[in-house]
Amino acid sequence: MRDQSLVFGEWLSIFHFCAWAAQRFVFCKAERLKMGGDDSGMESDDFDWNSEDDREIENFQSSSRLSVPNGDAVTGSGEASSSPGSSNSKVLDHFVAMGFSQEMVSKVIQEYGEENEAKILEELLSYSALESSPQPQQQIEPDPSSSEYAGSSWDDLSDADISSSSDEYGKVVSENVVTLRSLVKMGYKQNEALVALERLGPNSSLEELVDFIYAAQKAKAEDTLLPPEEKLQYNDYKSNKRRFYELEVLGRKKPRGCEKKIICEDDEEALHLPNPMIGFGVPTESDFITHRSLPDDAVGPPYFYYENVALAPKGVWQTISRFLYDVQPEFVDSKYFCAAARKRGYIHNLPIENRFPLLPLPPRTIHEAFPLTRKWWPSWDPRTKLNCLQTCIGSARLTDRIRKAIENYDGDPPESVQKYVLDQCRKWNLVWVGRNKVAPLECDEVETLLGFPRNHTRGGGISRTDRYKSLGNSFQVDTVAYHLSVLKEMYPNGINLLSLFSGIGGAEVALHRLGIPLKNVVSVEKSEVNRNIVRSWWEQTNQKGNLIDMEDVQQLDGERLEQLISTCGGFDLIVGGSPCNNLAGSNRVSRDGLEGKESSLFFDYFRILDLVKNLTTKYR
Repeated sequence: MRDQSLVFGEWLSIFHFCAWAAQRFVFCKAERLKMGGDDSGMESDDFDWNSEDDREIENFQSSSRLSVPNGDAVTGSGEASSSPGSSNSKVLDHFVAMGFSQEMVSKVIQEYGEENEAKILEELLSYSALESSPQPQQQIEPDPSSSEYAGSSWDDLSDADISSSSDEYGKVVSENVVTLRSLVKMGYKQNEALVALERLGPNSSLEELVDFIYAAQKAKAEDTLLPPEEKLQYNDYKSNKRRFYELEVLGRKKPRGCEKKIICEDDEEALHLPNPMIGFGVPTESDFITHRSLPDDAVGPPYFYYENVALAPKGVWQTISRFLYDVQPEFVDSKYFCAAARKRGYIHNLPIENRFPLLPLPPRTIHEAFPLTRKWWPSWDPRTKLNCLQTCIGSARLTDRIRKAIENYDGDPPESVQKYVLDQCRKWNLVWVGRNKVAPLECDEVETLLGFPRNHTRGGGISRTDRYKSLGNSFQVDTVAYHLSVLKEMYPNGINLLSLFSGIGGAEVALHRLGIPLKNVVSVEKSEVNRNIVRSWWEQTNQKGNLIDMEDVQQLDGERLEQLISTCGGFDLIVGGSPCNNLAGSNRVSRDGLEGKESSLFFDYFRILDLVKNLTTKYR
């Protein structure tokens, strides 16, 4: 059974929201009537998100004020001044100060007694939120001292207006309580959800609220990945990853230090993204880092290389780093290698001296990559780079809407139209293909930007939708090849590769383009479409080595790995990029971090890597 204090806290938060929703609804109705507008509840979605709103989310609980019938102010923490005419009962005083009528509180206390405060609050909230005709003493009026209501007149609402809106009030409160609980269940914090509801209004849709909260999180994440506010606890981790701790690697106990760090680390520092995001250096920039020290456990071979999205939820990269032997991430944006951004983090134990890029260097601007677009590119579109390439594209309906919005003007469209068009072009990576015409990138254009050979994902019964999905989840080959280039001198006769979450073979293509022979490749990939793409590429490029493909990393246990190592003679490189489904900012529903269903597969990457390292030591 859940702790009673926790239940009480949840109901208190919901009450605060109910009170605010009622206050906001009636006030907004009054303002709309006063201004002569309709009461549709529709508001403009053109709002600005700035740094002040970040602080607003963080400080909402401490700064919010609710007006109560007796004129006292209730803070977000639940503290309130006492009413002079209240009962001597502390419990009655407590709930009257919250805004409930003395008559209602007395009635509930008589029925349930003073001992069970959680039950009292539950019943009071039921009366308040579900009552179709609220009594006058139950209505929450605006605080005249609040700056939000400066210049407004409550008298502008007649009694008839209030009475006619009572049913609607109950409906709005009830619906928004459900909305608040839905947002919390989706993983958003209560204070974030409350601020979003306050900014967008009680009639806003769930999708609009999620977009608003995501914009806040992304604005904060652009500059830094902060440490988690709540540390990952052993019991939470154990419940989801029991198999990891139950595993004994060939008789060896749990990996050294991992359990201790998960339980006891209280002093985690913020993980900052570099600006510019060039990692230890890129070919097109002058700043380079040529030396770094690795923890003893990370010194290879076998070498490992792990990739995932840079803008992951708080604390994700710290956790990944802890499991991968405390190696610090190298964050790189692929816009320094091609014409499209792709912010990724890479953790590896490869040398960083004497790297070299694939030649010829790929185009680095949109016009260099697609010169035919230059003719139609309007002067008011300043883009030179595309955003990160996604797994889906803009619809034909959207591009037609943009065409119609622009063609009504002889010259440049007004700024409002330009802003709308540019926002859509950036969001969907649309390019200009004719007069007033934009279009999404074709699959072969995406292949070029990502460094794959033309038609790499084409044919063999693969649909266009599957091609976009596979490409959107892949490596940017030029970036990865630059990091792996140090292996060419080390393995002139070829390399044995264990490729986990292979996708469409980004690592394999990178090594091949570097001129490193692929002796034995074990490719583990769940998608049959992607396995077919890799197999087709392997045959078309006349590879001389052996390709072994498997479906599921979770079935790759110690016994199977021992067989593979015995057959191949060991692995020189273990590459992987576990699914980012629960990490990527575009996920508005289940951005659960490493506890998510898909992204938790990272722990299988570490499990397999640690097995390989120990098996390699055994055979040597």
